[in-house]
Amino acid sequence: MSYLEKIDKTRLPQHIAIIMDGNGRWAKERNMERTYGHKYGVDAVRTVTEAAVEIGVKYLTLYTFSTENWSRPDEEITALMALMVMAIERETPDLMKNNVRLNAIGDLSRMPDEVKARLDNCIVQTSVNTGLTLILALSYSSRWEITDATKRIAADVASGQLAINDIDESLISSRLTTAAFPDPDLLIRTGGELRISNFLMWQLSYAELYFTEEYWPDFGKESLYKAICDYQSRERRFGKISEQL
Repeated sequence: MSYLEKIDKTRLPQHIAIIMDGNGRWAKERNMERTYGHKYGVDAVRTVTEAAVEIGVKYLTLYTFSTENWSRPDEEITALMALMVMAIERETPDLMKNNVRLNAIGDLSRMPDEVKARLDNCIVQTSVNTGLTLILALSYSSRWEITDATKRIAADVASGQLAINDIDESLISSRLTTAAFPDPDLLIRTGGELRISNFLMWQLSYAELYFTEEYWPDFGKESLYKAICDYQSRERRFGKISEQL
């Protein structure tokens, strides 16, 4: 029986977040430049997005480019940005066909103008879609996000728009870049590393964590279904005991 056949579609994770790791190592093992790993990684994005659409996942967030990635060699950043522009334009018709709505989170002001313009265009085009919401985390850092939200809340307190006692978890959540989306139920990280690398630290408080040795370019539909099966095998108690569920 395939993993797809094992999935209980009444208990799907509503929101899956993925740290797409291992592109460079995948390329290195094949005596390729790191940029080739990123190119094949784009193919994996298409495959996994299609799988999420087919099974009925509502939200998929992909850690596409972190703030730490800006410290990589200039030639790799340039290649990544060029690849991003190409991928956004190439994938937009398929996003429309598959009823996928694109969104983005992160410090987008740091993105090159051409990338930002094409990203904005795709977001506008797909805004009419009602299926899967695909969220790209670009120039994203959880510490940056929480710091930025804290500054804006502090400014509102200083101006008298908020009182100290108005600050609670829901207010903080409403000031994050993910305010329009539910928190992830499942985090997947490929590439064998066992950490969350400054990704959605507030939002992942109750997510199930799934780590796999597979490099991102090798992560396909069956890989996603396997992760979902593992998720469904766990008991999610949210602080309660089994008998209360």
